[in-house]
Formats: sequence, C-alpha cells, structure tokens
Amino acid sequence: MKLRKFLHTVPMKIYLILLAVVTFAFFSNDFGLVDIQKTAIILAAGIDKTEAGYSLTAQIAVPKGTDRTTGGTSSVEIEAEGQTVSDCISLIFSKTGWVPKLVFCDLIVLGEEAAKEDVVASLNYFLRNDYMPDSCLLAVCEGKAGELISSKSAIDDASSLAIEKLFSDAAVRSGKVVTNTLKDFAIDYYGVSKSSYLPFVRMTDQAGSQGGSSSGSSGGGSSGGSGGSESGGPSGGAGDSEKIYSAEETAIFKNGAMVGLLPREQTLAFSLLQGNMFTGTVNSEEGGKPVTLTVMKNEGSVSLKTDGAPRAELSLEVTVRLCCRGTTAAMQDISSDSVTPEIISNTADRLDGYIRDLWQTAKDCGCDIFKLGRMLYRSSLKEYARWKDNLLDATEADISAKVISMK
Repeated sequence: MKLRKFLHTVPMKIYLILLAVVTFAFFSNDFGLVDIQKTAIILAAGIDKTEAGYSLTAQIAVPKGTDRTTGGTSSVEIEAEGQTVSDCISLIFSKTGWVPKLVFCDLIVLGEEAAKEDVVASLNYFLRNDYMPDSCLLAVCEGKAGELISSKSAIDDASSLAIEKLFSDAAVRSGKVVTNTLKDFAIDYYGVSKSSYLPFVRMTDQAGSQGGSSSGSSGGGSSGGSGGSESGGPSGGAGDSEKIYSAEETAIFKNGAMVGLLPREQTLAFSLLQGNMFTGTVNSEEGGKPVTLTVMKNEGSVSLKTDGAPRAELSLEVTVRLCCRGTTAAMQDISSDSVTPEIISNTADRLDGYIRDLWQTAKDCGCDIFKLGRMLYRSSLKEYARWKDNLLDATEADISAKVISMK
C-alpha cells in the first residue's frame, strides 16, 4: 500500500524521462552482437600440422537464394596457416573481414599427421573459447583434414553436414560407429586413464560421379595467408569428383596422441560393450552360409577386480532375431525370425573373438579405452598407486559373450 501511494505521488514528468532513457538505451546499443553481414558462421574446422605450426580450414556458411531451385546450405572454405590455431582464426578475420563465430561449430576434424602428436595442443583454442559448444563432435580423418572439409559431398550441400550424418544417434545405435565430443575427449585426456577414442573418417569417390560444373573457384592458402573455395551447390572446387564418407573404424589415443586404429569388427565389439547398440545388425553363419541378425537388446559391461592381481571382466549379452539369409530359404523359414542353436553358437564365438581382439589391441597400444585406471582410482587409492604404472600389462581379462534368441 505504501509503495502504491508513493507511485501516485511521483510526477508524470519523471515517468516520461525514465521512458525516454530506457528507449534511448535500447535502440542505441547492439548488445555486443555483430552484424550478420560481417560474421563468419563456422560450421566445421579441419586442423592439419605444418612446419610452421598449424593449418586450419574453416567451412563457413553463406546465404543462398530462397526459391525452390537455389535454397539450401551453401558454404565457402577458408584456409589459413599460423603458429597457433588462434593465429589461423585471426588470419581468417584479417583476410576476409568476417568475424569468425564458433557458436554453431559442430565438427572438428584432425588430420592424420596432426593426430600423431598430442592433439590437445591443437584443441587448446577451442577448449578455451567460451562460445564453443561442448557437444562439438571430434573426428580424425585419413590424410589431410583440409582436403576432407573442402571436398564436395555427393549427398549434401556441405561436406560437414554429410560427415555429421555419420555420427547421428541412429548411426551410434547401429553399432557401426562410436562418437566423442570436445568435452568428453578433454575429460578423458586429463583423467587418470589419459586414454580416449575418436571416429576415423575415410573419403572415397562416388562411383559414376562427374566433376562439378559450378562456377565457384578454389584456392589454397600460403603460409600466413588464406584461400577459399565457393560453390553454388556442394562445396568444393570445379572439376572435383563427388565424395562419400565412412567412419566404421576408430582411432584410439594415449596421452593425446593416436596410437592405434580399431577395425570395424573391434569397433562393433567396443560399441556392444558400451551398451550402445540397438536394432543394429551382426553377421554370422549357419552351415557355412552367411546370415544376418538384428540386435534387439544389448547389455554390455566392463568391470575390474583387484583381489590380488587386477582382473578385468568384459561381459556381453545380446538378444537377437533373424534378419536375413544369404541364400534361398524355404517359405516357412521366411515367415519365421527365430534363431537356431547353431547360429547362436557361431554368433557367440564370433563376438567373443571380436572382444578378445579388441582387448589385445588396447593392451598392445597401452591405451586404457575401458577406463580401468579410473575404476581403480575410484575404488582404492592404495591399489591405484600400486598398479597405475603397469595396469594394462598386469591385467588379465575374463571375457564372455552370450547370445539369446528373441523367440
């Protein structure tokens, strides 16, 4: 009541003055925003090592027409070299006049040579940037990341968008690919296990594709400079063949450096042990003939016991049903999706072999992708201090793979 009485006593002129001040402040301030015409919205970045430092290829979104024939996402690739990644970003600004913005950057690709050294040095700028999304996907590619980012996709307007489709939730649930983010990779790197993993991307020519007919131009950046390629359709220089991408292999890291590569079978085993797979497929055989099974339920786990010498338990249980056969089948077989005992046995043996190969690869590379060190650290600091220097070498594994028919 007192407040209402006070407000009634305030002269109308003060209200008008306050309104004028607020209005002036609102319409005279850009609130720290940058004009979209002067902004480079970076969709993806590719990082390669050079003799002088780093080469960064940024894929930047550019406007397209809104009619039915020209709508979509177009992009331009800008390349710059510098002693640090921050130098490269600054050069992009100085050479184009566009202020680089990373708030929409959903993909960082590391070149194969860059991945052989401590990649956190390459990612340092992105980890420190307040506007960089923690959910940004990381990947390693065969060859140079700049060539991958600048390639012309056969299935999307921008190569980064096509690559990101490989890392969708549906792709992860298929068990064919494992993904990692900038945040999780950094947590693994600075954690006690100091080991992590990233999907490994390969690029191949699309069969039957022809060189691009767009009027865009392409160029490469010299040392300390920048270059770009622009196209009205898919990104890439004129004459480049269209590309398709795959990421069924997994690069594994120790102390930030790539130390090994998991083939597709071991990637599948790793995904199953993490419990990620649902409605994906696994291959098996019956009577020497190929069959494919659909995984309806996946329960995988990794644990560590320290009664005496440490022992790891890698356990897997999958429920499957018959998806298809590689040979002609009788009609009554086609109408049934049950799995015979022979298929169950062959599938269990196959998955058991995949897991054993995965375990051996991790031990040979000294890469604790199962986070056994973290488990030991959390359970017993005394045991961790005892085994931390040779945990993988000292650990034996008990491996079990159980397959159950849905019917």
